[in-house]
Amino acid sequence: MKGHIIKYARDNIDTDVIIPGQYLKIHDYAELATHAMEGLDPNFHSKVKDGDFILSGKNFGCGSSREHAPIALSHSGIKAVLALSFARIFYRNAVDGAFLLPIEIGEDAYNAISEGDEVNIDISKNEIKNITKNQTYGMKPFSEIIGKIIEAGGLFNYKPD
Repeated sequence: MKGHIIKYARDNIDTDVIIPGQYLKIHDYAELATHAMEGLDPNFHSKVKDGDFILSGKNFGCGSSREHAPIALSHSGIKAVLALSFARIFYRNAVDGAFLLPIEIGEDAYNAISEGDEVNIDISKNEIKNITKNQTYGMKPFSEIIGKIIEAGGLFNYKPD
């Protein structure tokens, strides 16, 4: 996957910020996406392009367990979130619904990657290549079961061995 970075250099970006509560009754995913990140960045919708990635600090997706958060990000065009760590419920909602990839990165990648950088993510190599800066970083490998769920296109498509 190749895309550009939208960076939020902070920890604890919660689901109330990712998709504010007043929009939880919206069932049209395209409309829901227009409100993604509105609680943190009112201009998010106008700057995100299909295939982009979010880069953030620790505990991304904390707060309430709303599935709307990865849905809104996914339908806005975000294909992956790169973060130092994730709230487990957000992580599983993202993977199980096949909405986007939650990719855990190290401090080196977090500090080196900048807003607007173009990166290529190769999950088969557990590698992130910063095309803009010609640098390569590792990423935390997905566990075997998570990898199989991702390969299947979500939990509902996953057939255990």
